[in-house]
Amino acid sequence: MKPELASLLEKYEQRILGQTLNLKLLLSAVLSGGHVLLEGVPGTGKTQMVRTLSSLLGGTFTRIQFTPDLLPSDITGSTIYNLKEGVFQTLKGPIFTNILLADEVNRTPAKTQAALLEAMEEKQVTIQGETYPLSDVFFVVATQNPIEFEGTYPLPEAQQDRFLFKLHIHFPSLDEETSILRQVIDKSFDTTKVQSVLDLESFLAIRKEIEKITVSESVLHYIMQIVRQTRESDSIRFGASTRAGISIGKAAQAWAYLSGRDYVTPDDIKMVAKPALRHRIQLSPHMELEGATVDQIIEELVGAIPVPR
Repeated sequence: MKPELASLLEKYEQRILGQTLNLKLLLSAVLSGGHVLLEGVPGTGKTQMVRTLSSLLGGTFTRIQFTPDLLPSDITGSTIYNLKEGVFQTLKGPIFTNILLADEVNRTPAKTQAALLEAMEEKQVTIQGETYPLSDVFFVVATQNPIEFEGTYPLPEAQQDRFLFKLHIHFPSLDEETSILRQVIDKSFDTTKVQSVLDLESFLAIRKEIEKITVSESVLHYIMQIVRQTRESDSIRFGASTRAGISIGKAAQAWAYLSGRDYVTPDDIKMVAKPALRHRIQLSPHMELEGATVDQIIEELVGAIPVPR
């Protein structure tokens, strides 16, 4: 791992306390070119987590507050007629950025949610028939509140599948939470003081290095055994698609790189399997009645598959 990336991860952990694992997973996702769905109650630092990462990467950051009256054109942009010059003019929307925070994405109807699909999958946006490419570094983080469902529109399965990871943001420990409070009281918690550690060119160079991380045939077979088992298990109603296997493989390469290795191990697969699968499968009705969680079923499923030597 390059020294500047190690420095970025260190500063990231110093700024966002109590979320060490999620920070590394979030960085793994952006390094592998994926998008992340963050789920957590209000006030757990989801926005701060994304804003800080953007500052450290030196990229542009845009936040969109999703509401029931938000239109697709509010995200992608629109075409207007310029009376002064007598021509139509395209106004690009906030989606033209490096890191986009879609805050409370489930508070807007499916039509507006779908405005993100083309951008997330193909890194391009179509406005009035014209297609515009997005930056090579384009990363969407969407947040949603797991405890307040009134006036929300659950994300369709097709859109959830576009996210590489779904991360659960939990409360930090007592000591970590006290430290956060001290930083805020002392006014030392200020994102404007965060200096960038990487530029976008260096970031893209690191991404190319990650693509060269070795994934052996036995590890590839291990990934597909996990994915296929989600389709065959009686505990799961709808299993994961081929895209899930691709997501696990790419994320494991980034995790291995952050761990200082040039090859992927089965432990890397186990580490990224849960966040890569939890939003892509649905439990059978009898498992839901028994109170089982998706994470529990994934752990049991992965634990039952023989680990390659």
